[in-house]
Amino acid sequence: MGIKSFKPVTPSLRNTTTLTNEEITKFEPEKSLLTKRKKHSGRNASGKITVRHQGGGNRRKYRTIDFKRNKLDMEATVIGIEYDPNRTSNIALIEYEDGERSYIIAPLGLTDGDKVISSEKADIKIGNCLPLSAIPVGTLIYNIELHKGRGAQLVRSAGMAAQLMAKEGNYANIRMPSGEMRLISIDCRACIGQVGNLDHENVKLGKAGRTRHMGIRPTVRGSVMNPVDHPHGGGEGKAPVGHSGPLTPWGKPALGYKTRKAKHRTDKYIVKRRK
Repeated sequence: MGIKSFKPVTPSLRNTTTLTNEEITKFEPEKSLLTKRKKHSGRNASGKITVRHQGGGNRRKYRTIDFKRNKLDMEATVIGIEYDPNRTSNIALIEYEDGERSYIIAPLGLTDGDKVISSEKADIKIGNCLPLSAIPVGTLIYNIELHKGRGAQLVRSAGMAAQLMAKEGNYANIRMPSGEMRLISIDCRACIGQVGNLDHENVKLGKAGRTRHMGIRPTVRGSVMNPVDHPHGGGEGKAPVGHSGPLTPWGKPALGYKTRKAKHRTDKYIVKRRK
């Protein structure tokens, strides 16, 4: 998928780019797979803002994605590739032999009419879903389960791919997109290939309005606040932060501060930390 730039008729268009959407072949979503998506604007059940800078944005409906791929040994045909406003990757609408339809994350190279299947005996082909025990070492994979039967939780963003590096006993050694080497049970499933929509990271929004359409509200610098609101606030004119390093609004170090527990229960599964 390519990147489209615009003739600078307005100041914002000078820096705006967007996707050409060559991969997308279906423009209307499957109504049976849509559900309502309620807005919370970063507020919890008490009405307090617990996640800042959220609110507004275009209305969206959630597309129900099949992350489990539980329909085993039954081939499905790709009907179309669609845009999904709830994620960076595109999604593919597939139809099984019994007529049931579902959405899956669209890998790079999957097109209309292609066949995909979830099976232990499936071919090593783009879009197929297999247990890690049945996937050859060195294969690029995405949509990886972290716990058997729970559904894919890892490597689902646009352009992402992990690599199966080795198999040792009951675990597979996988190199994640971050560079982390991690052990995952060989009974967990993964899909073959790489997530599509590679150019997503190269898009320039160009203006503040496009950020607001995505439901992201403005971020105010701490240095322009009052001391009661932020550790960086206060002072006459342009003042330094007044601390040994920048802090969060709650007084925690903002750069290089490790928040992971010293003895985390999943440490034994991490062979090598991310870069």
